[in-house]
Amino acid sequence: MAIPAVMPKQAVSPTLKKALELASARHKHLCPRQVLGARCAIAAAAMLELEAPRKDKRLLVIVETDGCFADGVEAAAGVSVGGRTLRVEDYGKIAATFVDVKTERALRVAPRVDVRERAWDYAPEQKRRYFAMLHGYQRMPDEELLSFEWVVLATPVAAIVSRAGARAICVKCSEEIINEREVVREGVTLCRSCAGGGYYSLCTASCCV
Repeated sequence: MAIPAVMPKQAVSPTLKKALELASARHKHLCPRQVLGARCAIAAAAMLELEAPRKDKRLLVIVETDGCFADGVEAAAGVSVGGRTLRVEDYGKIAATFVDVKTERALRVAPRVDVRERAWDYAPEQKRRYFAMLHGYQRMPDEELLSFEWVVLATPVAAIVSRAGARAICVKCSEEIINEREVVREGVTLCRSCAGGGYYSLCTASCCV
């Protein structure tokens, strides 16, 4: 059956409106990826039967990219890096996994592959693609906009969250390690950098000094 030129619009919920106001205030503007982040968070919370935005640590979110999408997720879900309820695993994907810390149910949410084109159906009054996405993403039903996958985390929630007050000292660099992120090799405690898994190495060139 042919898709009509103009699709019925989903009303923008007060929850989404408030999240977008918060995200745009932090980001200095509102963009389509912020809308996607907020929509992902609101839909995931509903499927996990959790209220959002959260004011506790019940919801853990792992986003697969940084930037505008993460801002939208943060605003709608009530999570943050500082609160240790938001983590970034940079896969370069517009997607996020939402975890109920209490039950360990985990739901991965991402936009459907054709949403850029489908957005026009929900914002036909827009003449530019950017604004068609900006407004269309707010109006599309969840089933048209998003894909959902129930997943199992590779690292258990308890290991991600860690224990309050957990500390260790790296034998090699003598720096403190918190949140049980140390590596123990043959009984020797090392930080991840000294164990060879760091994102940096010491610069010995004269230009670094």
